[in-house]
Amino acid sequence: MPKLIDANLQAKRARLEEIIKNLHELTLRIGHEEMAQTVSELRNRIFEPFMFVIVGEVKAGKSSFINALLATGQEITKAAPQPMTDTIQQILYGEERREVVVNKYLKKIFLPVDILREIAIVDTPGTNTIVEHHQEITEQFIPASDLIVFVFEAKNPYRQSAWDFFKYIHGDWRKKTIFVLQQKDLASANELEVNLEGVAEKARKEGVDNPNVFAVSAKAEDEGDPDSGYGPLRKFITDNITGGRAPALKLNNSIITAQTINERIADGLLLRRRQFDADTHFREEIQETLTEQTGQSNKQVDLMVENLLHTYDNITRAKLEELRGGLSIFGLMKRSFSATFGSTPDAKTWLGDLAKDLEADLNTKLRARLNDNVVDLAESIQQMVKMIDLKIRNSETILKNDHAIFSDIAERRENVLRDLQDQFNRFVSKTENFTDDEIFADRENLTPNLAAGSGIAALGVVLMALSSASVFDISGGILTTVGVLFAGFSTRGKRRRIVDGFEAEIEVGRSKLSAELEEKLKAYITNLRNRIESNFGRFDDALQREEKNLAILEGTHQEIREELEGMVVN
Repeated sequence: MPKLIDANLQAKRARLEEIIKNLHELTLRIGHEEMAQTVSELRNRIFEPFMFVIVGEVKAGKSSFINALLATGQEITKAAPQPMTDTIQQILYGEERREVVVNKYLKKIFLPVDILREIAIVDTPGTNTIVEHHQEITEQFIPASDLIVFVFEAKNPYRQSAWDFFKYIHGDWRKKTIFVLQQKDLASANELEVNLEGVAEKARKEGVDNPNVFAVSAKAEDEGDPDSGYGPLRKFITDNITGGRAPALKLNNSIITAQTINERIADGLLLRRRQFDADTHFREEIQETLTEQTGQSNKQVDLMVENLLHTYDNITRAKLEELRGGLSIFGLMKRSFSATFGSTPDAKTWLGDLAKDLEADLNTKLRARLNDNVVDLAESIQQMVKMIDLKIRNSETILKNDHAIFSDIAERRENVLRDLQDQFNRFVSKTENFTDDEIFADRENLTPNLAAGSGIAALGVVLMALSSASVFDISGGILTTVGVLFAGFSTRGKRRRIVDGFEAEIEVGRSKLSAELEEKLKAYITNLRNRIESNFGRFDDALQREEKNLAILEGTHQEIREELEGMVVN
């Protein structure tokens, strides 16, 4: 009979159950149903006996192996020429034999066999069969198993499907495994020797240190043959598992399984963190690009204003000099004398012509200068939009939508990013996103003709309308005032007042031109930047939620890791 489980071990079991409960809550928070089920099964089995899970291919002799191991003289698990085990059978201790069908895929068999007081045995379908809900093995029993007994045909233990399944058991779950070559009575002595070493060597290559390989014959055991091979196998079980050691071993195995699951979550969280960092960096790059390109566009506005003012100064300076010369005493006398004989217009007519020339020059030369500079400004803003579009298209994907744990998170992120791309494409294609009602308010006659293009393609037309509106509002004001000044001129008028008034007015116009153009164009650039930013609302919300979720998940994972590290039984 096994030793009673001491109080300290009982306390550790209870503590481990609490930790695994927290791990289960973590899997639920993550939203991974399969992993949550695995952890739930692990928690439920903490207080069950040490669990042997028997795996192997169809017709490897698993059922016969189990019957001989239990040595009841009865056929506990059915053995037949054709595959029989299409359900999982869990064999447990009971005061009398009985069977309980849990569901169509799982059956529990209770037997009054002493060894079952310390161990439970799980018989599984063949690893090379296609059985509906075969995944029950992996979801419920492999993670919660304490020892895997891998049964091979003694004559051919090298089938690939069996070893692929072994990689899953050993690589994914770090499960302790022993290897059994069943039906050794069907193999020659030479075949048996070669295959025992072959299985051991293959196990070593898969990362098993000092593999335990046994050759048995269930048939010979049933016949009472001492050379059946069950003696060394039973001695291994007695020396390493039973005799009171099973509860502590099971506790450690459960801890290792919980650690495996927790670290698998950690690996996924690491990828999520890297994806979050990449998305945060992407968002920062968008901000930096917008700031840099807005600055470049504003510099282009400054250059445009500087060029326009240079043209404005040249025009008004020339007209000022012409005005001074024409209003000099000599100029007025010449005009008065010449006008008498009709060869030169009088002073008043001349002033009217000068005003018309000024209007023509301002309209023609400033518009030409605007045409030249608007192209550069439009290209600068287009470059900003195109760079943002390129960065969206090239955003880095680290967490793939086929990730074992966080595929749904990856898919949601992918959907948010795809929506961002689609929304930005729609934004770029719509002309109204590149116009500004506030700037065009009360300027219906100057609203741009956008038939030339749509969206970003219309930038040049839009900017021309914006800048033209400012320029000709200002130049119109200058011309009106100049017209009033000139209309009030008479030979008795003060020449100095006319010149000073003209000079003052063109300076006022210069200041207004500079301020108005700079204010309107830079406001337009700022508004456009804000509109671009508005496309990132959903992405920013997702990024904010991910930051909070990651902090919670990483904190919970770390707490569970530390608690499990302190649980290992020596």
